[in-house]
Amino acid sequence: MNKDQTLAEARGFAKLELGRDSSGHDWQHTARVARTACALARREGADVFICELAAVLHDVADEKLNPSKEEGLQKVENWLQRQQVEASALDHVMQIIGNMSYGGGQGGTLPTLEGRVVQDADRLDALGAVGIARTFAYAGWKGSLIFDPELKPRETMSKEQYRNERSTAINHFYEKLLRLKDLMNTEAARELARERHAYMEAYLEQFYRELEPELE
Repeated sequence: MNKDQTLAEARGFAKLELGRDSSGHDWQHTARVARTACALARREGADVFICELAAVLHDVADEKLNPSKEEGLQKVENWLQRQQVEASALDHVMQIIGNMSYGGGQGGTLPTLEGRVVQDADRLDALGAVGIARTFAYAGWKGSLIFDPELKPRETMSKEQYRNERSTAINHFYEKLLRLKDLMNTEAARELARERHAYMEAYLEQFYRELEPELE
């Protein structure tokens, strides 16, 4: 298995699958997650190849972008088999992408350092200025409102409720994004998350301020 060639083929596959996505899970999101995963892997001493390959393929399998989670995962596994990725690497990548989702807060801790690195990289892309942009892109794609004062954020929810119940873009900050800082696995990710978290808090303060502008 030529690792560089496998990664190049994986990038082409992900670009083909995600190039027209408008939900915030497009190729540029994937590329950012892959770059962050590689940087975190080097900092934390994880396997950079596994981290990058899992990061590049993670949203190709996303259940939001496929008929089901099972079909998305099978598509990626079939692709890895066609690339003749060795069994141990294939199993590791599949274990990561099959279990890294937030899932309404129901997702657990991944058992390997590589899995924790990729999960951190994906979660970091949900924070800060980029995370705000992706939140509104996803809300529009899903048909959700920006804000509804009558629809309060949910404190707890099942994975099914998180995916299917009605919510808003602003509620998403409270239901997921502002919780991510404390869910980071690695110290390097926690450092980045703190800054991006503060930026989102400042954005929300400004958002509420503009709802009822005080004019002299």
